[in-house]
Amino acid sequence: MYDVAVIGAGIIGTFIARELARYDLNIVLIEKDTDIANGTTKANSAIVHAGYDATPGTLKAKLNAKGNPMFDKVCQELYVPFKRIGSLVIATNEDEMESIKELYKKGTKNGIPNMEILNRDEVREREPNLNKEIAGALYAPTAGIVGPWELAVALAENAADNGVEIRLNSKVTDIHKAEDRYCLSIDKETLEARYVVNCTGVYAGEINNMVSSKDFEIFPRRGQYNILDKNAGSIISHVIFQAPTKLGKGTLVTPTVHGNLLVGPDAEDIDDKENTSTTRERIEFVRSISRKTTDKIHFGSTITSFSGLRARPSTDDFIIEEAKNAKGFINVAGIESPGLSAAPAIAEYAIDILKGIIGELREKKNFNSTRKPVIHFMELSDEEKAKLIEEDPRYGRVICRCEGITEGEIVDVINRNAGATTVDAVKRRARPGMGRCQGGFCGPRVMEILARELNKDIKEIVKDNKDSYILTGETKSLA
Repeated sequence: MYDVAVIGAGIIGTFIARELARYDLNIVLIEKDTDIANGTTKANSAIVHAGYDATPGTLKAKLNAKGNPMFDKVCQELYVPFKRIGSLVIATNEDEMESIKELYKKGTKNGIPNMEILNRDEVREREPNLNKEIAGALYAPTAGIVGPWELAVALAENAADNGVEIRLNSKVTDIHKAEDRYCLSIDKETLEARYVVNCTGVYAGEINNMVSSKDFEIFPRRGQYNILDKNAGSIISHVIFQAPTKLGKGTLVTPTVHGNLLVGPDAEDIDDKENTSTTRERIEFVRSISRKTTDKIHFGSTITSFSGLRARPSTDDFIIEEAKNAKGFINVAGIESPGLSAAPAIAEYAIDILKGIIGELREKKNFNSTRKPVIHFMELSDEEKAKLIEEDPRYGRVICRCEGITEGEIVDVINRNAGATTVDAVKRRARPGMGRCQGGFCGPRVMEILARELNKDIKEIVKDNKDSYILTGETKSLA
């Protein structure tokens, strides 16, 4: 029997699992998909918000303000890309400048440091490629950008390094409460845990309802994005938001930690919690709205479009609490924006609730907060490259030409704890397939490496989920 079962291996579940690993507990992290970070975590804006937007006094406001400054340390410990580039909320007229002033007041109440209201010339000096109609902006230097799926994978890996068991392809279909434990049904197996933490994103309501009354609902809200090639990544240097209006918050334009340009999202309420398709209409809408920010984006450089689902709660705030009539069952639900920014603080908040139920937890003396360094071959000096190739010739074989990713890097991410087992899992960890050709050149080679390292038939290697097969057999045998 486990002490704690964490259900859901997105950014929230992995943060909580990693922080629980500090204590002398038997922990399991359960995920229904084939990999870590396969839901909202892999398809969002990748922004660490400064924290001026949330309504003062809400959990969103408190935990965003607390979580933002925690990113420097955790990303340094786990070798995850993170940059504090600051954000600008731009206004194009006097009405929008009033919205900027309101955001500044909110940010002041939320305790957000070093904000400034800039005039037109000050904005243009910082971002010369913005449109000429810019009237001013709110500047928040503490905003940043991060690799969200890379962070979740790193957290899971570090949790596993410290004794957490990870169960992928393990969909929880039922939970019932025994006298002193919860029994979780997974396929034909039952796992038992004294305490459960529900971090299942858009499915958090269904998981809660297995053991408790229906006290909240989660509605999926789809957002669609364009990602542009690195030749567009230098158009702007800050995270650029549009001033909120009665019609919404507009579309953001931001560089990514890897040098691309991200444009999006829109907001569309849907019913299907698995529908992450993109549509031409909504992608064109995103592009048209972004032109209010800048007309310098050449969307011919778009390398892919994608969408993600936000877990919009009926409460309009994060839900982090023990479930009613289910002692020891903690819901961490409705974690929409700024959920990523608040994630490290959410983990602490949830664990404090657990401590209030269990009592004081005993810390491990041998907890290791760092993980094995991640090698990015193309970032090394010529001398470092030569030395590494001498030690391991696989680092001398480039598999992904667009991103300059070597066989050594791919082998490394497969063989770590919480390692990659699918083509997209390798892509998220080491970036082959993230470039201009989107895996057209390197995809088959990645499959070969996966099959070899996992000792599988290459026909068993899937793109992402367990049914996304790529190969069915040899052409000649089929003929």
